[in-house]
Amino acid sequence: MASLRAYIGAYMIRNRVRGPLARARDVAAFRRIFEAPTFPDPKGVTYEAGIVGGVRGEWVRPKAGPGRRMLYIHGGGFIACSSRTHRPVTGALANRGFTIFAPDYRLAPEHPFPAAVEDAVAVWRAFSAEGAACVAGESAGGNLALVLMGEARALDLPMPWAAALFSPATDFISEDGSRVTNAWRDAMFDPKALTAIRSMYLGDADPADPRISPVHGDLTGFPPLLFHVGEREVLRDDSVRMAERARAAGVETSLKVFPVVSHAWQFAAGMLPEARASLDEAAAFLNAHAPTPHALTGSPVR
Repeated sequence: MASLRAYIGAYMIRNRVRGPLARARDVAAFRRIFEAPTFPDPKGVTYEAGIVGGVRGEWVRPKAGPGRRMLYIHGGGFIACSSRTHRPVTGALANRGFTIFAPDYRLAPEHPFPAAVEDAVAVWRAFSAEGAACVAGESAGGNLALVLMGEARALDLPMPWAAALFSPATDFISEDGSRVTNAWRDAMFDPKALTAIRSMYLGDADPADPRISPVHGDLTGFPPLLFHVGEREVLRDDSVRMAERARAAGVETSLKVFPVVSHAWQFAAGMLPEARASLDEAAAFLNAHAPTPHALTGSPVR
């Protein structure tokens, strides 16, 4: 059963975000909406600028001591946001025992596909060379995390030991399922907004490319995957179908569908029980699959 705060939060997002996103027609408008201040930076962690693999970003470390290493890839529709805007999530995960690097990958439309993928791979090549690590991301960042694993396998790079994906975009082709049934239920996204974002990111690229739509790729050899998604999201089936494909490929997979919550509800960990539950469960899943002994280094990679 959803909490009362989940209903209130979804109502607020619907009234403050969905309409402006549906009316947005250029990248500046989308960025104003996506990058508007949301929740305060979590305490108990430190934030420090860094560079990994030639890509700028931010280190987020728990003050209590070094944590297990995580690469967190932020969302924002491939066109907006940064490591700074995502501190409510990275800080919350750091407080759950992770030392995190969050890269500021290049954004579309100035840098359309495959720029973000190339940056994610460059970061992972350097980050994974320093020790075992897991990966997490939400929305567009979840897409890039899944694509990264396919690229790591193709390039013979180390795999993450596990990955946590929050409402990842995995399919740029299908227009059925929750894309239709949740078109008016989703508190954040009107389908028109997703169509506009899609064109900005893809440019002339083929949406069937597994580096764009990982649900159509080969998932053989992927590490354990956790998916959390909202039952009312237009992207719900992106997670459901991806989880089904992963299981069919022999990948250990956990899928949980949360009622009522809006897209990227993990930002609201300070007020929303469902956000805390999602982050707690993701941390437990990642820790359960961590190698032993695990790497505890959190030093910046130059």
